[in-house]
Parts: sequence; C-alpha cells; structure tokens
Amino acid sequence: MALPMPARRTSISLLCTSLKWRPFSNKMPDHEISGPETLFSSHVPFGVHLMLQYKLWNCQPQRTYYNFRKRGVKALCFKSQKISKGIGKQRTKNSKFIMQVSDHAHLVWWEERMQWCKKPSTKEMIKRLVYTNLLGLNEKLKNGSIKDGSLNLEILEIKWKFPREVLLCRVGEFYEAVGFDACVLVEYAGLNPMGGTRCDTVPKAGCPVMNLRQTLDKLTQNGFSVCVVEEVQGPSLARTRKERFVSGHAHPGSPYVYGLAGDDIDVEFPEPVPVVGISRSACGYCFISVLEAMQTYSAEDGLTEEAIVAKLRAQPCHSVFLHSSLRKNLSGTSRWGAFGEGGLLWGECYGKHCEWFDGDPISQLLSKVRELYGFDPEQSFRNVTVPSEKRPRPLYVGTACHLGVMPTEGIPSLLKVLLPADIVGLCAMYLRDLLLNPPPYQIASSIQAACRLMNNVTCAIPDFTCVPASKLVKLIGAKEANHMEFLRILNMTKDILHMHEKHELRVIIEKLLDPTWMATGLKFDTETLVSECIEIAYAIGEIIVLEGEPDQAVTCYEFIPAEFFIDMESSWKGRVKRVHAEDIFLEVDEAAKALCLAVNEDFHPIVLRVRAVSSLPGGGPKGAISYAKEHGAIWFKGKRFIPAVWANTPGEEQIKNLMPAIDAKGKKVGVEWHTTEKVEEALNRYHEAVVQAKSKITNILRELAAQLQLKMNTIIFLSVLSVITKTLFSHVSEGRKRNWAFPTLIDTNQNSSGGKSGKVGSQLDILGLVPYWINKLQERAIQNTIQMRSLFLLTGPNGGGKSSLLRSIGATALLGICGLMVPAEIAIIPTFDSILLHMGSYDSPADGKSSFQMEMYEMRSILCEATNRSLVLIDEICRGTEIQKGTCIAASMIEELDSIGCMGIISTHLHGLLDVSLNARDLLYKAMGTETINGQTKPTWKLIDGACRESLAFEAARCEGIPENIIMRAEQLYSSLKQDKTRRRVNKSKSIINGSAYSGTISYSGNDIQSSCEQATLEEKLNNFPASNFSPTERSITTVAVSDVKGSDHEALPISNGGHSRPEANITLCIQSSVSATVGSIANPDINSANSKSSLFLVDESSSSRTERNLRLLNDAKKAFVSTCEERMLEIHGQMSFSPKSESLSCSLIGPREQPPPTLTNSSCVYILQRPDGRFYVGETDDLAGRISAHRSVEAMQAVPFLYTKVPGKSIAREIETVLINKLRHLGFELVNKADHSHQNFGTYYLTSDFPPF
Repeated sequence: MALPMPARRTSISLLCTSLKWRPFSNKMPDHEISGPETLFSSHVPFGVHLMLQYKLWNCQPQRTYYNFRKRGVKALCFKSQKISKGIGKQRTKNSKFIMQVSDHAHLVWWEERMQWCKKPSTKEMIKRLVYTNLLGLNEKLKNGSIKDGSLNLEILEIKWKFPREVLLCRVGEFYEAVGFDACVLVEYAGLNPMGGTRCDTVPKAGCPVMNLRQTLDKLTQNGFSVCVVEEVQGPSLARTRKERFVSGHAHPGSPYVYGLAGDDIDVEFPEPVPVVGISRSACGYCFISVLEAMQTYSAEDGLTEEAIVAKLRAQPCHSVFLHSSLRKNLSGTSRWGAFGEGGLLWGECYGKHCEWFDGDPISQLLSKVRELYGFDPEQSFRNVTVPSEKRPRPLYVGTACHLGVMPTEGIPSLLKVLLPADIVGLCAMYLRDLLLNPPPYQIASSIQAACRLMNNVTCAIPDFTCVPASKLVKLIGAKEANHMEFLRILNMTKDILHMHEKHELRVIIEKLLDPTWMATGLKFDTETLVSECIEIAYAIGEIIVLEGEPDQAVTCYEFIPAEFFIDMESSWKGRVKRVHAEDIFLEVDEAAKALCLAVNEDFHPIVLRVRAVSSLPGGGPKGAISYAKEHGAIWFKGKRFIPAVWANTPGEEQIKNLMPAIDAKGKKVGVEWHTTEKVEEALNRYHEAVVQAKSKITNILRELAAQLQLKMNTIIFLSVLSVITKTLFSHVSEGRKRNWAFPTLIDTNQNSSGGKSGKVGSQLDILGLVPYWINKLQERAIQNTIQMRSLFLLTGPNGGGKSSLLRSIGATALLGICGLMVPAEIAIIPTFDSILLHMGSYDSPADGKSSFQMEMYEMRSILCEATNRSLVLIDEICRGTEIQKGTCIAASMIEELDSIGCMGIISTHLHGLLDVSLNARDLLYKAMGTETINGQTKPTWKLIDGACRESLAFEAARCEGIPENIIMRAEQLYSSLKQDKTRRRVNKSKSIINGSAYSGTISYSGNDIQSSCEQATLEEKLNNFPASNFSPTERSITTVAVSDVKGSDHEALPISNGGHSRPEANITLCIQSSVSATVGSIANPDINSANSKSSLFLVDESSSSRTERNLRLLNDAKKAFVSTCEERMLEIHGQMSFSPKSESLSCSLIGPREQPPPTLTNSSCVYILQRPDGRFYVGETDDLAGRISAHRSVEAMQAVPFLYTKVPGKSIAREIETVLINKLRHLGFELVNKADHSHQNFGTYYLTSDFPPF
C-alpha cells in the first residue's frame, strides 16, 4: 500500500523476470493455479495483478519454470526439471531453489522495506540483493553460497519460519546478519557494513555481543521484529560448525529476554504494541486488538470511523490488517472514501503497511498473528473483551485532541493535571485509556466510590509496586524472571494483604475489583484474591532471599583482592535461600578456601620478599597479588623481582615455581603476569564451582517461574490492580491540591428508552467551574455556573472565553462519567452516552477536501451519532463558508439537534442566527459578558443570559500586532458599511431572540451594542439548583451575595491572556462553603508488633533481636512526641480567644514501604524519623509525602519509620518543632538536627555505613 503504482509495477516485473516464472501448460486448470489475487492480494493493486497475469500466460515456455500449485502438492525447481513431491514444511536437498506461494508476499514486503532506506551505504548494499530467496543473497557473489552444510542455508531455514523478522545469528563475539537483514542493520541500527563498500560480496553487517540490546531497541523502535540465534556455548570439535538455536524474539513493545534469569539486568518494557484488525458490519466498524506479549485479544464492535482513527492514533501498532468488508469495489483501490464514508480511515492508513485478509475477522486475524510471530497453529489467545452494553462510546479523535487527552500542540494536556508531576508511565497510560474509552455507569460509580474513600483515609498507605503485566507475562512465560521480578511480585502481594488487614483500605480493594475486571477481563472476589496472594507470597518467600539473611555474604580472604570475589559471586548470591542449594554453596566455599591457601603458599612469600628489598637504591623490585579482571584470574604481577644471585633466601623457592600466565586461548598475557600450577588448579576448581552455582541458582529461579505460571491470571490481576490503586490515590492527592470536587453522577440509562430523541430528564449543573489547566489555588480564575437542560446558542466577542468554556465543560463531563474529580466546586453530571466536541476545521489536500467540507463531514458524524443522552459542543459552527448560506445551514443543524433532545452548546459569530425564527422549542440563548471601562468594551469571561453582537475584532487584531494603518482602514470600511445598513439592522433588532427564551431590551449606542437582560437573582438560581443530589457531609451553601465589585481587591480574576491583563467582572458569586468532615482518630499501631512472626515469611532471630533497642527507643520517642505536642497545643490555644477542638491529638506511624494518606495534602505536619543508627530527626512540612520521598532517596534510609501529627498552620508547626527538639534532647534522645531548623540535611548528617542494621 505504501508503494506508488509505477514503483510497484517495476518491482513486480523485475521479480517475475528474476524468478523466470512460466506456466507449466498453456491450458492449466484454474483450480491448480494460484492466481494473482491469491498470490499478491495483500500487497499488489489490481492493475499489477492484470500485468502479472498477462506475463504469466503469454510468455513462451522455457526449460526453467515454476508451477503455481498449492503448498504441499507439486513444486518445480528453477534450475532443475526434477519434481519434488509433497514438500510441505520439509525441504529437499535442492530446497534452496524452491519458492512457495507464501514466500512471494514476503519478498514484496522486504522489497518495500528496502525502498524506504535512505543512507548511501545502504543503497549500495541493496544493489547486490536479489529477490529469489528470503535472505536476498546472490549466489554469484562471494560468501553467497547456499550449499548444504553452509551457514547461509542454516540461516535460510530459520528465515523460512520467521520470514518477516530481522535475523541476527551469533558468530563468535558478534551477531551477524546478511542480505535484507544486513541492510536493515546499517540503515536503522547505525552499524557499518562488514567488508566496507566492496561490491563482490553479499551484504553483511553485525553488532558486538555487548551491544545486542542497544541494537534490538533501535530496530524495534523502527517497527521491526528480530529473531536472535545463539550458539551452543562450550568446546566443539575441530573443523565443525557450532550448533545454534533460536533463543528468542524482540518485537515492538516486547523486548528480548533470553538470559535475564541469571543476570541483574532490569529490562525496560515499553507499552505493549498490538496487532490490529479492522472490519465492518451492519453494526458499524469492529476494532480487533491482539497483544502478543499478553496473548490476549479484544474485539469492540459498533464503532464509528472517527473512533477507529482515535484508537489508531492513541498508540502505535505493530501491524494493521484490513478486512475485505472495508472495500467498496472489487479492485480495492485506495482512493478517498475507500474504507469509510468520509475517508478518515484511509487517510490514517495511507503510507502505512496494511494488509488485507478475508474470512471470519477474529479467527483469521489470530491466524495472521500466529504466522507473524511464528507461533504454533494451536497457540491460544485469551478473550478479554468487555461487553459494551450501556457503555459510553469511545472518544472521537477530534474530541480527544481538543480535550487534551491525546497530545496536541497548543491544547493544554488534561492528563498532566490529573496526576502529580512525578507519577508517569503506567498510571498515566491507565488514565489515558480510561478517558479514551469511558466506562459504564457501574464501573464509574465504583471508581468514584473508591476515590471518595481514598479522600478520607487517615492511615498510612502502601508504596504500591507497579510492574507492567506484559513484562511479567513474558518473563514468567519464558522462565527468564530474575530475583528482582520475584521480589516485585512479592511486594505486590504484600501491598494487597496490607490493605486487606485494615478496614478502611479493605473496602477500597472491594470497590476496585470491577474496574480491574474491565481492564483485564479477569474476575476475582476479595477472598479468592487474598487466598491467591497468600499462596504466591508463600511460594516466593520460600525460595527468594529476603532482607536480613546473613548467610549470603560474598567470600572474603586477606590475600586475595575483594573485587575478585565480588565479580565472581555477586551475580548469583543473595538470590535463592541457601537451604535450596547448600551443596553448591559448600563447594564454592571449599574451592575459595583452597584458592586462598594456594595463593598464600605460592604468592605471599614472594610479596614479602619484594617488600623487604623494595627500599634498595636503583629501583627495587615490584610485585603484588593482583586481580586480572579481563581474565577473571588471581595472578602475581611483578617485575625485577628475580634475584641476580640465588642464596636460598625466603621466597626464592616460590619464584622458581612461577610460570607465565596464559589466557583462555593459550596465549601469554604479558611479561608481568605469573602463576603456578597449584594456583591454576585451585583457580580452575573455583571457576567450575562458580559456574555450577550460577547454573543451579538459575535453574531454581526457572523452576519457581514454572510454578508461578499456574498463577499467571492472578499475577496479571494483581499488576493491574496495583496500577489502578496507585493511579487513583495519586489522582485524589492532586485533586485535593487543586481544590477539585467529586461530582454527583446520574444514571440516565434507567430513564432512557434507547430512542434517538426525546427528553430523559437529565441535567448538567456545575457550580464554580474553572478551566482544568488553571490551578485556582495558585492563579486567579473566573468561575462560571452552568445549568444545562437543553441546547445553548452561545455568542460573545473574540477572546471572550467561548472556546475555553466549551473545552472546560467537555473535560468536566468526561472526568465525571469516568468517576474522577472535576475542576469545580459542585457538579451534577449525567452519564452521557457520548461526548462530541467540534472545534476548528482544517483542510485535507490528500482527500481533496476543503476546510468547510471537513467541517461538514464532522458535523454529519455528530448529527448521526447524537442521541438524547449526548453532550454536543460545537465551536463557531459553519465558519468556513459564505455568511448567509452558512447561517441557514447552522440554523437547520441547530433545529435537528434540538429535536434530538441532546444537551450542549453551539457557539457562533453568525449573528444572523439571532434574527432567524428557529423551530427549536428548548433552545436557550447565552452570551459571554462584556463591560465598558474607560470607554472600551472588554470581556468579563462570565456566562450570562441573552446575546452579544459585539465581536471585538478590531481590538483583537490590534492586540496581536496588526499594523495600525490597516486597522484604521478597516474601521473606516466598517463605519461606511454600517451607515448603509443601519436602517435594516434597527428594524430587525426587535426580533433578535425568541421572547420565550429571552426577555429584555436591545439598546444601541454608537458602535457599541449592549444587551440588558432581565435575570433572576442568584438566590433564586441557587434555590433552583438541585442541592439534594449532593452529599450533605461535603458542602453546604450558607451565604449567597450579589454585588457589583468593579475595582474591588477580592475579585477573582483569570490569568493574563496574550500579554494583557483581563478586566474584573461585573458580578461575582460569593459562596461560603462549610465542609464538615469528621475524621475519627484510629488506634495507633503497636510498634512492638513488628517483632511478631508471620506464618508466611521466615524471620531471622538474630536480625529481630538487633532491632529491639531501636524499637524501644521509637516507642519512647512516640510517647514524648505526643505529650510534647499536646502540652504545646494547650499552651497555644490558651493564648487564643477561642477554645481548642475537643478531639485529642493523634500520632500516626508510617512504616517501611508506606506513604501518608491523601488527607494530609496541603496540611502542616510535625514528624520524627528514626535513622538506622537509632538517632532521631525532627522536622515540619506542608508536603509530608514529598518530604518522606526526599528522606528515603538517601542510601540506607529507604526503610526508616516516621511518626507524624497534623497541626493547624505552618507557624504552629515550626514552633512545635523547636520545642520538640529541645524536649527530646533534654530527655536524653540523640538527635541529628540539634540546630538544623532549615531542613537542609534531611537526617543524613554524619550518617555512617557501620551503624547496626535497623
């Protein structure tokens, strides 16, 4: 699809010529011939099919030919007239010359990739390729032989199984590639071709072994899949080629994992990249997504073309398959409208490599995926499709872009304001998917209920461990998970068990089970999940080494450099408990002891002799026991140490036994390196023991992975549940910082009969709405009140806030139906079945569409998809055409939307709509307010009733730097035009707005058009506002005042726009909200309970006893902390004129791997931390979570406990901090910050590495 027609015709013609295709008979039966449609239907347009068919049937028979028969029936060789029967998957002696039907499509695929190459060196290599085999090797060139027993034939056999993967074959210290694969390495991995620019050899390239993962990352980032072939390590017979095997694959979104079980490498797993299939039925479009890493698939039916495009743009795809149901004609021509009504899907797929497929969409796509990844035909995929009944429709691409869900230049990102700045990755991806595909009402209610509970949590929460589910599936499925991954899984189970133990956290888990089911397709109840977590934790805890186990220390001897043992043993010790491999541990210990003895006997006397005579004049001898890191050996390194005269002095006998050190290839290392037979024998024994130990540990880890494969569904569920829980906790914390609120959701599904039109009794009410990108606690912003029951026709000046209002309402509605917090004080949001936002238009030259055509196409989609439960937001309708006809088209669309019964806002500068008699009974007229200051009309950014005909176009042009002479000329033309039409405009002004929706008088004064409307008082508005739907414990409106506050200091103003400050508003709504939230104090956890043993995990008795002193000090510090804070608070309240609160002061503990609850956001706290050496640090902060993160970022401080209490105000916190420092010091506690009031050291002052472990 990506190739132009002329290039494709030439390439196929050359392919036919190179393969010398000829018919076996001029009258061959049709059923025995794979025609052009079967052979090239995935790649070649219809015109090329005809050309190829003509070539096949009209050429003269020759001795070399190929018979197009079905696979496994009959094949003829190119260079031989022998017939190979029943080839199937088995290749014969001359199999290198046999091309099967499926291979031809792969050759065309590789030819397309070669045409994409741009580097000069790559183009030179492409000239040496041929398209007669899947490697592209030319046998006439040097190293191009494909004879039996050659490495090229072995690689070609593997290439037949994975025809569209770049094949890297291990050869010594390099991974080599030939033919097509070599060109890809040079073009995309930045490697140089082997052999330089020689033109007599086949293309060849390679990467060093140490750079393999870097090379794989570059290839997968460019969309290629890679097959890695490893050598069998170990000695081999002379003149024989080493055996090789396929060790693994790397795909986009699924990295290479071979060998990770024995290493400490933590490979970063990107977001899984699916294979996508798109089909069409009577219900609409069907989007099928298959994840190779997860071995799952999902199918969403009934989608629109815009929703399909939004899904394609939301994340990259490995491959896109288009079902034949998308074709509008037999030829499959790729013209505008070929895949849909408007051509959006064709425009998105244009330039990408898309393939066609037939048959049942799901089963055939799964077959394509099995072939693409080289899976067995019996490979199964789990269906994770969630029923879409009563679920809001996915966002259109335009809606997602203009609401900031998808990154768009110039649009504030919605995702960045939903989470703290340091929460990215999996959490952000979950929110993105949630917003792009809003959940049903039941799931949204569960998410909101969980968020409300999180908002009131007072105990410490786990520091959730988040690991991509795809990473765990691939590592455990391939048995390549190392001990770090098992510890992460163990931490996830501990997090869930920790939440299950505390009642206020347990109910949160119960609420999040359904959202996790929707994300994974897996169903668990609480008891089953907890039971599975216990089993997984027990299995891992029995095998993997936990903290505080001293029997895993690296060997250390006096005469041998410590770095040697660190390099030899740190890669496998500390992974598996010693009890499971006691024999290999003992063997390594004995071998290390023998090595130390040999070194002491053979090398140490020489070192003593060298030291004794090193002070002699003229440069004495030099020598030491050294570690040859490159060779992994302990040798004696010295020079000038051989005595000139042998006098039987100490060390001479050992010097005589020295011999030159030899490397693994039998070559001398250097004149300075020496060894002995005894040392070499001990060294070889130690190396063999280490290799056996590492192999044993790796096998134990792989056995554990095989055991956990039976719990794979639970692990997937745990992974996603941890991500969701951490995401929502972070969202609640950020929402509290921004002073956002929880909306009240209304289930309109119960009131709707499913019809296209008719009111369903829904309402959208938002009080105190601000743009989501403005933090109203840090910046001043105009707040608006929205009470929507039907359509609004919105008018207002340029820069008056119409677009911002539409974007804010759309974002608030989207967040509400997803169960998240919204940027408002109070909100009532119905569960819309779709949110349709249209803002701006652009032309599409590729489709031959003007900007107005694109706008009409999007409006057609909105009109077809909108229902009485939809929210429709249209900015400046029909802006791209002539005014009169555009006004009429817009009026007709408004009437249609009004008849549907949807809610929404339509903004416009077409003031003729105010004069048209619309047949819209529920349409209301709204305007963005203006005010006159010093004779100049300026916007107020407040939504008011009525209409506004003032555009402020001249002011906007002047503000943006248009030359003054141009603006003055424009004003003259406008004045002239106005004088010609004054009488007609005055006559029409009396019927600007329908009297049932607007009552008032229109007055004209000069060039200003002011509208004076009869508006209800704000008290009446709030009385009509359905407050019964709000939680009585959250907010109660106590005072409402209306005042003219021009020039007042307390008026809330928006941030500046375009470099000029905005004026103040005429009217402000002052609401005093009282939030009554009674936070009950919970019982403080018993610190001494940390010594209690768990039935699941082994606890080291010696480690527990060493912590007894620290725990006792922490318990005493807690008592002193509480008493000091209570005494000081009573003194402070005694100096005030009011009485303190009756509730007692509480002190809470935050243990290792725990975080403070969201209720402490923006609250002043005083805290104490206990360092591992037993000393204390006292501090105060308004951001306890950030302060804890800063403390724990220091090495050896990751597991320190914290005691904290919440106090009213930062000044009181600082005062209590000072008193507490003096009090604890007086009581005999050892403090770090005796005078550290500025919190610069964060408790690390004089922190040493020799303190007793905590």
